[in-house]
Amino acid sequence: MKKKWKGTTASKVIAMLKGLLIVFKYGFKKPATIRYPEERRKLPSRSRGRHYLTKWNDGKERCVGCELCAIVCPSQAIYVKPANNTPQEQHSHGERYAADFQINMLRCIYCGYCEEACPTGAIILSNEFELAGYTRESLIFDKEKLTEKQPGDSGRDPNREI
Repeated sequence: MKKKWKGTTASKVIAMLKGLLIVFKYGFKKPATIRYPEERRKLPSRSRGRHYLTKWNDGKERCVGCELCAIVCPSQAIYVKPANNTPQEQHSHGERYAADFQINMLRCIYCGYCEEACPTGAIILSNEFELAGYTRESLIFDKEKLTEKQPGDSGRDPNREI
């Protein structure tokens, strides 16, 4: 007859030794954690975070109000209200510009489709991922909050081609 080892003392000792082996295996390795607020992890170059509306090097807006970003957005988080440029007031290099541009960051899924669909490269997703707010209204980014103050503030070269 075969002897069963399932409930015996020897099987319990072997199980305990296997567990201790795992503890010794990982117990002396350097921890992979970082001290978050003081130390920042280097993100991959293709990571997606906060949205920016970029400008050309001359300070004009890249956005021409084509609304392709709003059309392609799967979560319908983008709202664009286009307006026509006048000879007295030129906001962009095209015929139109975005008079109102809003992104609801609560609905955004950071898929990057808006960045890919933009024919002028106006909207980009930066590496900034620390977005928090106390109210819902504070997480609806309007044109003033989205547009970079100076060309290149978003980290992208303002002279880049699309």
